[in-house]
Amino acid sequence: MSTLDGFVVRKNTTAQQIAEALSERIMSGAFRPGDRLRESAIAGTLGVARSTVREAVRVLELGGLVRYEINRGAVVISPTPEKIDALYIARERLEAAAVARALGAEQLASVSRAYDALVSAASQHDRRAIVHADLHFHATLVSLLGSTRLDDFYTDLTRELGFYLLVLSEEDREYESPDELLAEHRAIVDALHDGDTDRALTAVRSHIHTSAQRLKEILAGDADSPG
Repeated sequence: MSTLDGFVVRKNTTAQQIAEALSERIMSGAFRPGDRLRESAIAGTLGVARSTVREAVRVLELGGLVRYEINRGAVVISPTPEKIDALYIARERLEAAAVARALGAEQLASVSRAYDALVSAASQHDRRAIVHADLHFHATLVSLLGSTRLDDFYTDLTRELGFYLLVLSEEDREYESPDELLAEHRAIVDALHDGDTDRALTAVRSHIHTSAQRLKEILAGDADSPG
């Protein structure tokens, strides 16, 4: 008798499907920062057990999009200066390590493809497409480290960061005229292709610092706004 007798592999559980659907709606803005995810209401709407919804919300919590508050339950995360700093410090450490090394032709080609995808997204002036392509470019940089564990960690990090970018960029005009954004990324690509690791490191750190400051300035403006 095998120790695995009776074991059933489920490729995608109901809870996972609900978690994916909720994640998509959070990222699309259907749920706003600080909104409650009412498990009983969601369960009733979808016709599933509340325990299934609770499991789905737990998946979102592990993914960084939801947190639990006393007396409120599960709520969608809200950006703060401290959270932005923590995310960008992690980004800077990983991306700096990635560009501070000699790269092969295929690695350079992957960076160029990611940049071309960002240029294409920018030409559409679609905020969501630009954010996705932007984060993909930086994930490509991290992939240069050759560690799937770091890739997974960065994916989790950018899920939270992507939500903040989408939410806060609603108040910013950057994506309507993304020339500056493209120039910052072009500087990274050119330095890598020139084999100038010092210049690449400077370009990465400058871009990350600028992006973090931009987000915190938008957040500060929101906090100062009436209502």
